[in-house]
Amino acid sequence: MSTAAAAQLERWQRFRTNRNKALAARHGWLTLTSFQWLESVPAAVDLAPGLWSTDGTTAVLTAAVQAGLTLVATGEPVDGTVTAALADEESLMWVQFGGADGQQVVVELAVRADRYAIRTRDSASPVLTEFDGVPTFDYNPHLVIDATYEPYPGPVAIPIGTANPLVDGVHYSVGEVVFRLPGVDHEYRLHAEEEKLGALTVTFHDGTNGDSTDEWRKVSTPRPRVDAAGNATVVLDFNRAINYPSAFSPFGTCPMPVKNNSLDAKIEAGEKQPTLAD
Repeated sequence: MSTAAAAQLERWQRFRTNRNKALAARHGWLTLTSFQWLESVPAAVDLAPGLWSTDGTTAVLTAAVQAGLTLVATGEPVDGTVTAALADEESLMWVQFGGADGQQVVVELAVRADRYAIRTRDSASPVLTEFDGVPTFDYNPHLVIDATYEPYPGPVAIPIGTANPLVDGVHYSVGEVVFRLPGVDHEYRLHAEEEKLGALTVTFHDGTNGDSTDEWRKVSTPRPRVDAAGNATVVLDFNRAINYPSAFSPFGTCPMPVKNNSLDAKIEAGEKQPTLAD
């Protein structure tokens, strides 16, 4: 193995280590145990104490101090009624309870499709406690692809589905990543979304989905490089393709790929379908 190839492999191994550490966070994506819409009338919910409701603009929680709920932000006990207001697609780690430290379960408040919902995040979930890393394909240097990036004049909103059939989503396409795959005689053009600091994320289907991989995955690139002629390029490293949270839990609301983001080839790189504890 050349020095350059060895360095590339080492960078990928560091990426994998950091990825698994992030997934193993105490109240991260591996701890989701429910997704529940809030109704207009105060009512009990599964897996969390208190009475929960919404008037459409604000979420309301009422509980006695004996329920053991505290606010995540301050640690203050909930004794009576508390409220919170969010915009669409926002989330708030709102209250917590349980366990020796009173923080075993965090209840996340969220607004999805302009409706209030809660998700419980239980750090005792076996999906987390038995997690030992996401299985991956072996590193494949041939699937580190040089691509061009063709930006749009402005973001284009494209309606999409999500992992939850009751939640619609929107993909804000900022341009297309254009490339060829080894052994394939035609070009691909995939829609990309812009992330922090100008990085791009591409959500895609490929021929491994439903077999060795989940139904769809995503891969991110650094900010495009622009040459003197104004041409933009990116490196699309499919070894860094990762699962959305919905691969680990039925309680995710993760975005599906836009209609044209499908590859008629098997991308045997990146994360595979995770093996989950019952």
